[in-house]
Amino acid sequence: MLKLLKYMGKMEWLQAALSLVFVVVQVWLNLKLPDYMSRITVLVETPNSQMSDIWIAGGKMLLCALGSFVATVIVAFLSSRIAASFSQTLRSLQFKKVDSFSMAEINSFSTASLITRSTNDVTQVQLLIVMGLQILIMAPITAVWAIVKIAGKGVEWTVATGVAAGILLVMFAVILALVVPKFKRVQSLTDNISRVTLENLTGLRVVRAYNAEGYQEGKFDDANTELTNTQLFTSRGMAVIFPTISLIMNGLNLAIYWIGAALINSAGMADKITLFSNMVVFSSYAMQVIMAFMMVVMIFILLPRAQVSAQRINEVLDTKSTIVDGTAEAGLAGQEGTVTFDHVSFKYPDAADYVLNDVSFTAKKGETVAFIGSTGSGKSSLVNLVPRFYDASKGSVSIDGVNVKEYSHDALTKKIGYVPQKAVMFQGNVASNVAFGQDADERSQEGVEKAVSIAQAEEFVSKMPDTYDAPIAQSGQNVSGGQKQRLSIARAVYRKPEVYIFDDSFSALDYKTDKVLRKALKEQTQGVTSLIVAQRIGTIMDADQILVIDQGKVVGKGTHRELLATNDVYRQIALSQLSAEELDMGTEKSEEMGELEK
Repeated sequence: MLKLLKYMGKMEWLQAALSLVFVVVQVWLNLKLPDYMSRITVLVETPNSQMSDIWIAGGKMLLCALGSFVATVIVAFLSSRIAASFSQTLRSLQFKKVDSFSMAEINSFSTASLITRSTNDVTQVQLLIVMGLQILIMAPITAVWAIVKIAGKGVEWTVATGVAAGILLVMFAVILALVVPKFKRVQSLTDNISRVTLENLTGLRVVRAYNAEGYQEGKFDDANTELTNTQLFTSRGMAVIFPTISLIMNGLNLAIYWIGAALINSAGMADKITLFSNMVVFSSYAMQVIMAFMMVVMIFILLPRAQVSAQRINEVLDTKSTIVDGTAEAGLAGQEGTVTFDHVSFKYPDAADYVLNDVSFTAKKGETVAFIGSTGSGKSSLVNLVPRFYDASKGSVSIDGVNVKEYSHDALTKKIGYVPQKAVMFQGNVASNVAFGQDADERSQEGVEKAVSIAQAEEFVSKMPDTYDAPIAQSGQNVSGGQKQRLSIARAVYRKPEVYIFDDSFSALDYKTDKVLRKALKEQTQGVTSLIVAQRIGTIMDADQILVIDQGKVVGKGTHRELLATNDVYRQIALSQLSAEELDMGTEKSEEMGELEK
């Protein structure tokens, strides 16, 4: 928990120091009340006392109570402000940290866990800070000051107070020993229930299609029951504390007055008033001591969960990204748009086997290089090395003649237009999704419209209410898979990159739209290098170079016609999708288009 405090700002520390001042003022005023109470008691018991003296003492007592109230309000305001500001900082730091992670770090945390760490865990820390600044500082000051005040006022009363405090400490130790391990368990169970809920919501269509609502409800009930039972155990343990404290406080009060009655009864007449006054004061201070112990217990109730939450937040903030930013801002002159893989091998973190083995090729400016192979052959892993979602384990990946590891993140991403296999839409509108990353006043409406047109999305966008301002729901739930894919392609086109990466991005499109879109891309974005991962032969027949990937190795390289003639793996894939006549026809058309371009 202390490790997190380094993220507090100067203003928050200043407010904490100011809060400490008002806590001391509050405690001092609270501990002055019994003094005036004693004064009033003596005046009432003393013959011929002036009523004005009683009123003056009572007025001072009232002012102390009012001052304590004002100090309490100020402390509560400052602590709430500090906690809210600190929580905002922690959430922002976690969000930025996760944003900087490579896929390797993101995969080491589950999505549900990252959400819980940014919400529930931060809330636990915030609650501890709010209560801690008001109670944790005040309790020991109150206890020590009250003990100093009552020292020497009666050995018997002091022993009674010590016995009561000892009973409280033993009870707290036993309860906390039983409950603290369960508090630690609660956070991991909260992760689990978040995971089950998120899994069910994202997979709702599959759940309904397989009539698995009952099965999913069972999984949720198991997670929910386990969390509930653990929370009930901790609640039962904590439920014992406050009734016991109340019992001990009342018992101590009774003991003080019983001891006081015995002492007063056996004392001389001259000492009776002094003993009675001391008894009243001691009773008030003893209650302050017990209240201080109770406040410490409240902190110990919050501390275990907050400590676990702080550890989980620190895990995220202390995780170092394996992707280290370079400093290069530009590539070599004359090498623009060139992508080179030089003996690249890659394996995922903590994996034993390589996903890619000794891959080498060069995509020159304006060329289209396609990758095809069976599922799991490593095609997507290969193109994911270009934008540095992962780094090559061996060899090098270069853009414009410079190793991608040497580029700054900003410079590298500006060179790439990436279209993922699964189209991702963000809540907003059509224009904000196409010009993603730009504010409304920065984006070019003409550029958005042109990108949408090239991506063959104009047909459905023009029919949407408000066209380019038409709302897009979270995850693009109000548009079809093909529409999302075309908007995702438009997003890449809008960036005007040097290199396009299409990771099986045409699979959601019909053959006609696929063909028209690729033709528009070739015509409208001349000079841009394209890397295409595809499953369909029809998508890549016109590519300048096709790499056949099998079990992470390049087993064939060439044009469509060359591979049909020389590569068995490619030929088998091709014949599994198209007939021999269709393949020949496609080859002839490709050659005709090549001649026309020349």
